[in-house]
Amino acid sequence: MQRHLGGYQEAAAATGTYGIMASDREDFSLSGPLHLAIVDWTNAHHRRSVAASLVQGVYILERDRQLKRQGPQALASPWWEFFHFQLLRHLVDDVDSSIFAAIYEFKPPKSHYHNSVDESPRYVIAFRGTITKPESVSRDLQLDLHILRNGLHETSRFEIAIQAVRNVVATVGESNVWLAGHSLGAAMALLAGKTMAKTGFFLQAFLFNSPFFSAPIERIKDERVKHGLRIANSVITAGLAFATKKSYHNNRSVDPFAALSAWIPFLFVNPGDHLCSEYIGYLEHRKKMDDIGIGAIERLATQNSLGGLLMSAMGRESEPLHLIPSANLIVNLTPCQDFREAHGIHQWWRPDLDIKSKLYNYK
Repeated sequence: MQRHLGGYQEAAAATGTYGIMASDREDFSLSGPLHLAIVDWTNAHHRRSVAASLVQGVYILERDRQLKRQGPQALASPWWEFFHFQLLRHLVDDVDSSIFAAIYEFKPPKSHYHNSVDESPRYVIAFRGTITKPESVSRDLQLDLHILRNGLHETSRFEIAIQAVRNVVATVGESNVWLAGHSLGAAMALLAGKTMAKTGFFLQAFLFNSPFFSAPIERIKDERVKHGLRIANSVITAGLAFATKKSYHNNRSVDPFAALSAWIPFLFVNPGDHLCSEYIGYLEHRKKMDDIGIGAIERLATQNSLGGLLMSAMGRESEPLHLIPSANLIVNLTPCQDFREAHGIHQWWRPDLDIKSKLYNYK
């Protein structure tokens, strides 16, 4: 495949990636990051853009399957071939036979070898999110509900996913493997990453718009009201955790968050996306609680959710998927027209993003 795709760059520039029809958004020549003719693997924007494009490749693989697009009509392959990846295999859901993930292998030509290639992954396992089309929407929404109920780990799709991750890591080692996902797919990648981290394997992960189901406190404009509500929520959550014998210890060897703290995924969120924006307040609130001298309460609260505690009280033990000890939080501050754009995968390879990054390391 030619790197510059002929005159398609002019067409993409004239059309504009963010004002085009849904069908055009599937076409790499119209919607993809054509500006990345050469990838610098030490560049955060390049790494983010490639990871997001590989996730988009999974979306289009499934759309190709649904629409029976084959041969020249298929649109998926440019989303990985442009960056010199090969599709090793795709993962298929055992319930609806949809393609929900793909395993890519990086195969650059010798002419593209340079110093930054040492920072590239050897394999990327990418997971798509929900597709609201008749062929897949029922199963995808069912899995979305499992996230809400902290039960994604019990699903057959996750079992297929984690087995694939374990097999790849066992073959090539953790340092050669990236995880990437968007929305529901980000939740799958997050759960896979947490599961592997618990056994000592820390995989680099790119989580785009990962769901954080909670009261939408982050949308409140008044900072004092927002901070007050978060303090109240922390006190209530910590109190319930203590009352239900959710033990908290200062000894790091028994602190479940401490065991995961060395795993630091890249977490990409947009303030306009209420499905993921609570991560902003969740991570920043810890520092504020430390600043006012009640960090111990937050250390207990941050490991629990009210929903999870209520389910535990009813005899159903569950670990909230969205709660993580450490993260490299990347917030897209670029104005979005609507929720669809704020939640979309396409935003993450735009070259003109207004990005704010901050490392949160649990200690």
